[in-house]
Amino acid sequence: MRLVSLVSVLALIAAAPSFAQAPEGPARTFQARDLFGLRTASDPQVRPDGGAIAYVRTTQDIMTDEGHPSIWLVDPQTGAQSPLVVDEAANFQPRWSPDGSRLAYVSAGPGGAQLYVRWIASGRSAKVATLEQSPSSLAWSPDGKTLAFTMLTLDSGRPLAAPMAAPAGAHWADPLKVIDRLTYRADGAGYLKPGYRHLFVVTADGGQPRQLTFGKFDDGGPISFTADGQGVLFATNRAANWELDPQESEVYRASVADGTLTRLTNRVGPDLAPTPSPDGSKIAYIGFDDTRHRGYENQRLYVMDRDGANSRVVTGTLDRSVGTPTWAADGKSLYFDYADHGLTKVARVSLDGKIETVASGLVPADLDRPYTGGDYSVGRNGLVAFTSGDAASPADLSVVRGGKTQRLTRLNDDLFAGKELGKVQALPVISSFDKKPIDAWIVTPPGFDPAKKYPLILEIHGGPFSAYGPVFSTDDQQYAAAGYIVVYANPRGSTSYGEAFANEIDRNYPSHDYDDLMSVVDAAIAKGSVDEGHLYVTGGSGGGALTAWIVGKTDRFKAAATQKPVINWTSEVLTTDGYNSMAAYWFGKMPWEDPQGYWARSPLSLVGNVKTPTLVIVGEDDHRTPPSEAEQYFDALQLRGVPTTLVRVPGASHHGLAERPSQSAGKARAILAWFARYR
Repeated sequence: MRLVSLVSVLALIAAAPSFAQAPEGPARTFQARDLFGLRTASDPQVRPDGGAIAYVRTTQDIMTDEGHPSIWLVDPQTGAQSPLVVDEAANFQPRWSPDGSRLAYVSAGPGGAQLYVRWIASGRSAKVATLEQSPSSLAWSPDGKTLAFTMLTLDSGRPLAAPMAAPAGAHWADPLKVIDRLTYRADGAGYLKPGYRHLFVVTADGGQPRQLTFGKFDDGGPISFTADGQGVLFATNRAANWELDPQESEVYRASVADGTLTRLTNRVGPDLAPTPSPDGSKIAYIGFDDTRHRGYENQRLYVMDRDGANSRVVTGTLDRSVGTPTWAADGKSLYFDYADHGLTKVARVSLDGKIETVASGLVPADLDRPYTGGDYSVGRNGLVAFTSGDAASPADLSVVRGGKTQRLTRLNDDLFAGKELGKVQALPVISSFDKKPIDAWIVTPPGFDPAKKYPLILEIHGGPFSAYGPVFSTDDQQYAAAGYIVVYANPRGSTSYGEAFANEIDRNYPSHDYDDLMSVVDAAIAKGSVDEGHLYVTGGSGGGALTAWIVGKTDRFKAAATQKPVINWTSEVLTTDGYNSMAAYWFGKMPWEDPQGYWARSPLSLVGNVKTPTLVIVGEDDHRTPPSEAEQYFDALQLRGVPTTLVRVPGASHHGLAERPSQSAGKARAILAWFARYR
């Protein structure tokens, strides 16, 4: 088979004449160009008195091919909204002052990301300080006079050798880049600037930032001031080998006066997101005991005294992982978010462990695939604002008041007016392996006629420790608009079903998640509208690994598209940005200690069985499952004579494979064109 050149998604679609073009369909269905019209809500922040909500609205700019975040203000009583901070810069991370008179936020313009404060009454903003690096994890002091944040402090270390002096006027190559840190790259950021992230404080009216923490360690957010304003609570790992143990961290208190550090927790496992009770007597935080080094552990909510004594778990009866906590105004309970059977919820737990659900139907601002997630915040009056949505609606803003939910925004009503979307319904599935129930959903095409037969796409989530739910997905809607039935599921290993279900794949991935997914396909076929002769499969990340695993195990699919896959576990765990934890937690041994175990779980070990035409897709700047993984598979399929094409998405990271609308559309259209070739 001839070699195929590496091209971008859009160039592949435009230039490859052998590809059947993905049908545009009538304007009444969701089409690729509609990605530019989508709007999403994220990061809602209730003003402390509950009288207003600031949130980040992201719109897609068709001229720059990027999302543009701006800050909007909403009246929770009437739903009336207005832009608060809208300009050419990207504005995000709004945080109210304790009295609600000001709003701190980050504005990223041509000069980089800077910290601003807006005075609500006057409608004017001012830059608090000129920062050398981007600030994050903003927090107000209780008296509203000080802001704390985290920021990278550059530290290039010592060069191996002194550089030579260039002659005057010479143009030499850039100097050598010397890397000696264990953590030196990250997906979405690429090769990191050398340095360490530390805590800073600055006067909220503007001034010179003052560094609180130092050393060759990273200090992480979210952060909080203590109730008396004398300290800042944060999480860090200050052990000598801290970079080799990324799951380890402890809660510390840094003195605002002189930076003195006090360690408040001490156990094996991460302790994160400390937040003090309103009266300052207690501190809530999240974490887990990491004594088993399993692939997955539930994150639990803890409460301890302000000095770190008497720590206890308050969500011990909940077999689900919890998110960052928020104290109720009376200090007698806490709010947190969690995912349950693919649905993200907000709950309230009393200090004696009684849990009640407050809100349901949270969704994230991500658009391409139907992952669980979402944001929320709580006012002192108990008003809960959250990002809401469903399978037919991306993230909007809703509130819960007195037990009743009210939707405040309808950001995409104009876009969807007159359009028929694919209908998403639950699909009951029982695994053929051990009769476990498996949550799944089926998407039927617009104009669906149950008497007709349709081709089917099995779409698989990544992670693998993550979950899908009944959430809007641009990929699935484009597949459905092209005339496919789409099925997706949460096979064993998925989150939101408890520790035991997730750890079904601990040290055993891929394995019987394959059986679960085949059972999902069988259940869809049993409904009677699927053309069994035209089955297709795709998935990203962990779903890409499972796609490659599936075509190595069965020939029942006419074509496949593996996106940003893991193909060879030995090369993956040594080239991923998370190489300091993946081998230890997913295998328990290093590749040189158990080469056969790594090979037995690698889709590359099954490539000799593959007959299915397989498209391979990866972002050129992917540091999680690097392009070398995709290229290994493409090369192996080429050598075997299996029909294949490699698509490289320029500038795209792992998480950002579908971040830019044109590339998201191009990726979906390439997959549809590939499948159409084999119809």
